[in-house]
Amino acid sequence: MAKGLQGCLCAMLLLLCAMQELGCWAMHTAGQGPGEPGDPALLAGGRVKRGWVWNQFFVVEEYTGTEPLYVGKIHSDSDEGDGSIKYTISGEGAGTIFLIDEITGDIHATERLDREQKTFYTLRAQARDRQTDQLLEPESEFIIKVQDINDSEPRFLEGPYIGSVAELSPVGTSVMQVMASDADDPTYGSSARVVYSVLEGEQHFTVDSKTGVIRTAVADLDRETQDRYEVVIRATDMAGQLGGLSGSTTVTIVVTDVNDNPPRFPQKMYQFSIVETAPVGTAIGRVKAEDSDVGENTDMTYQVKDEEGVEMFKVTTDSNTQEAVITVQKPLDYESKKVHTVVVEALNKFVDPRFVDLGTFRDQTIVRVSVLDVDEPPEFRPPSNLLEVQEDAHVGSVVGVVTALDPDTANHPVRYAIDRSTDAERIFDIDAKTGAIVTGKVLDRETAGWHNITVLAMEADNHSQVSRASLRIRILDVNDNPPELATPYEAAVCEDAKPGQLIQTISVVDRDEPQSGHRFYFTLAPEATNNHHFSLLDIQDNTAAVHTQRVGFNRQEQDVYLLPILVVDSGPPALSSTGTLTIRVCGCDSTGAIQSCNSTAYVVSATLSPGALIALLVCVLILVVLVLLILTLKRHHKSHLTSEDDEDMRDNVIKYNDEGGGEQDTEAYDMSALRSLYDFSEIKAGDGGGGPGEGGPGRNPASELHALPQWVQSPDLDFSVFRDYICRKVEQADEDLSVPPYDSFQTYAFEGSDSPVPSLSSINTWSSGSEQDFSYLGGWGPRFRQLAALYAGRRGGEDSEES
Repeated sequence: MAKGLQGCLCAMLLLLCAMQELGCWAMHTAGQGPGEPGDPALLAGGRVKRGWVWNQFFVVEEYTGTEPLYVGKIHSDSDEGDGSIKYTISGEGAGTIFLIDEITGDIHATERLDREQKTFYTLRAQARDRQTDQLLEPESEFIIKVQDINDSEPRFLEGPYIGSVAELSPVGTSVMQVMASDADDPTYGSSARVVYSVLEGEQHFTVDSKTGVIRTAVADLDRETQDRYEVVIRATDMAGQLGGLSGSTTVTIVVTDVNDNPPRFPQKMYQFSIVETAPVGTAIGRVKAEDSDVGENTDMTYQVKDEEGVEMFKVTTDSNTQEAVITVQKPLDYESKKVHTVVVEALNKFVDPRFVDLGTFRDQTIVRVSVLDVDEPPEFRPPSNLLEVQEDAHVGSVVGVVTALDPDTANHPVRYAIDRSTDAERIFDIDAKTGAIVTGKVLDRETAGWHNITVLAMEADNHSQVSRASLRIRILDVNDNPPELATPYEAAVCEDAKPGQLIQTISVVDRDEPQSGHRFYFTLAPEATNNHHFSLLDIQDNTAAVHTQRVGFNRQEQDVYLLPILVVDSGPPALSSTGTLTIRVCGCDSTGAIQSCNSTAYVVSATLSPGALIALLVCVLILVVLVLLILTLKRHHKSHLTSEDDEDMRDNVIKYNDEGGGEQDTEAYDMSALRSLYDFSEIKAGDGGGGPGEGGPGRNPASELHALPQWVQSPDLDFSVFRDYICRKVEQADEDLSVPPYDSFQTYAFEGSDSPVPSLSSINTWSSGSEQDFSYLGGWGPRFRQLAALYAGRRGGEDSEES
């Protein structure tokens, strides 16, 4: 191919050179005006304008020669060939790509040109006087066009190409279109005229040579056989002639699926097994029909075709896996049937009507389900759950019999029991072997008319196999309760009542419920046969009316009448009871309204309105609250006083920090409060003396209390009194469990002997034999005058006694 192309180029170059030599490219001017070109007058007045007439220049592309390529020649008709005119060019490529001979005007190309990069060059030509450098001709523009050669092959610029076509499409079905582009000049020759052809894959596809449309060449494309084809398409320029250039591309054609394949089960029979105790809804197994198609063409549904299978089993479709899920629809029984045969059919959900002639798009298979035997609990037969018994049935009476059988082939013996959580009071018992239910206690329909119990049936040798049955036992009524008055009736009759006046209508209640309904009979009790005051009328509708039988009543003679009434039911057996109607005689006004009765309660209830009763109750409630409040306050006050009485001696500190009112003020302080802090009787008892003048009966108590002792130091001080006192207090504190445990620290000290004022303390001065002289108290001033007189009088009394 390269040699042919090279020869073609050489021939074209030779043709172009010959045409240039013949003067095809030349420049000439138009006719001249008056005067010669060299006339000075014309030059001074302005040269007559000449017109350039150009023929187009051409230069062939891709020139590979070693010499510059001759393009053409520019020439002025004023050029006499003496070299006085200088030719120049300017513009695109001037001086680089294109060079001009200044004397001859010949233009040569010095570089290799490519038309696909630049198709033409625009330049300007000038003719100047070589001596003066003046323009001899106006500057003129000309074009050098690059002549195209077939140097660019067609190219597929939009690849890669991927197309698709449905399988089994008819011949000539369009798949897709490919297009190639050629960079050569489409207006010059056939360099850019492209034709298409198939290099690979022509057995299945064709391509239109002009448009590039790819079509199917056969009608039996099968996706299941081959779902992808690689087709090579070639594009050739020069209209496919010899020496043309070509390019190729690979087109991937995907064969899409159509529903042309029916579902098929890989096996004609499947076997599964399941235990007979499997609950309804349990999945037995899965089967799947294969379909060579893809996508939604493989969606299918399954169904059970035989009647037996439809009754016992159910088939659903798993939308994710397209499998048939077989589940239990009815409880299985090994003893009834050990093997079940199910016909399962699969069919496509979406059927293409174009391919129905290919056959039925469905398939069937057989599924054998084997039922496995298990040890089942007994079954109750028949399943009746209602029993009845008379309420007067004796203990041990048979209520009914339940029966349960072992459904297994071994037929183990069955034992019965009652679930005691449903019969905690053990009202019923059951025979463990026969299943006979008997009464365990006396029944009473009025207490419980229905009993719900649960009976257990289990295998004798395997108590883990247990069945349960709920029984409802209805207690049938017998007439064992006499009728009674509905309420303790109380009636009132006016003192001026007339005979035949209605006093009270009475009714009765009966706890029994006979099937035929209640019917009660009323009459006066035998003890009221001598009654001449009231009469009883049976109204025949299970009620009776009481009327007066005399004219007027007197409260002073009798204010209350008791009327015994006998009530009898219809049985059987007929039962009766006697009730008492209390009739009070009351005073009434002219309209018959009751004004007063001997019974206060009755009058209040008859005259007080509900609002008055509520107000009365509120007042009573307020009084009760006040009484409780007063009792609470008194108890609180009492407990407070008790706590003060029980207060420890250490808290009994009495402080006097104010001055008294003088010697005339004898009521400023209560000296008994100070004296009560010490038990002087204990001190006297612990002294051990016993003289007639010391603690004897003849001693004056006033002189004891008013004696003002003075502390006198003595070398033989006796502190046993204080020790005994403190020990007693400690023992009392230890034995008292009601006080909190706390330590006690008390200090007992003496005033001393250096005080200018003698001590007034009574410690160790309780003896009546004191020899103290209180006459010095008179010199203490008017404030102590009364105290001095008191002790002076006491001293005088003692002296008279001694004498």
